[in-house]
Amino acid sequence: MNQLIKIERSLLIGHIGAMAFGLAGLLLVLPHPEWIMSLPPQGQTLFQWSMAGGGVVYIILGAAAVAIYAYRTLGLWQWLTFMVPAIVISLTSELLGTSTGFPFGHYGYLSGLGYKIAGLVPFTIPLSWFYLGLVSYLLARVGLERRVATNQSVSWWRHLGAIAIGAVLLTSWDFVLDPAMSQASVPFWLWEQPGAFFGMPYQNFAGWLGTGAVFMAVAALFWQKTPMALSRSQLGLPLAVYLSNFVFAAVMSIGAQIWVPIGLGIVLGVIPAVVLWRMATVTPTSNTLEQGQRDRTPEAKVPVASIK
Repeated sequence: MNQLIKIERSLLIGHIGAMAFGLAGLLLVLPHPEWIMSLPPQGQTLFQWSMAGGGVVYIILGAAAVAIYAYRTLGLWQWLTFMVPAIVISLTSELLGTSTGFPFGHYGYLSGLGYKIAGLVPFTIPLSWFYLGLVSYLLARVGLERRVATNQSVSWWRHLGAIAIGAVLLTSWDFVLDPAMSQASVPFWLWEQPGAFFGMPYQNFAGWLGTGAVFMAVAALFWQKTPMALSRSQLGLPLAVYLSNFVFAAVMSIGAQIWVPIGLGIVLGVIPAVVLWRMATVTPTSNTLEQGQRDRTPEAKVPVASIK
């Protein structure tokens, strides 16, 4: 278990570091090509490699960190029953969106995010849906379940509330990221029909809310008998992942001189995420951490000794 924690933290540090490196390259180096030309040939080659693969690296590191966290904290069953539906459903939505315009609008991915599935959607995109969707859902569900005992079933209104809030947290991150990434000096995707919200169609918000809500609802069905009584310390990684990705998107928006989405993201995403984290219990309880341990290890059988 300690080894998994070390790996998880290393992946999280690498994830945040890769985002910081990417921001420096996109906002500081690319606008000044003379800096790149002043580098030796090896340095120029390294910079080209980093710009071509930086987006792939930070998404893979983030997905790996969250996957290990889910396995370690929730257990194998809970991890897989969230990750598989999230990847399958989000990939389906993205393939539909890039080929038909439903449910997000008409857009297309450019290079920089890895191999494209069916020539349309980079393989890293469903991974980003998974890891940001899971941290958003966990923050919402744990916050709403803070008063539920570990042996008590969760009411459906709490399930529905967690799905709705989790989908809003996920979409709030996209408020900030999408306009900046599609209008950066090196864009990663383009809208064929730019919309009224800083080049992004309002339909995109409905697509994000709907896609996130669907795979979170699937997880809620699988997890309906599993209380999520995680403590604040156990929610540290989900909060760190959410906030660091929001900062990445916000800095990109600042570089593009786009301000309104940042305010919306703070009001609808950052503040609720921190409040939900604060609503969690301070100390760990008998919760899904023990459930996760049972998922990985056979139940120990303790012999009963007779006493004279």
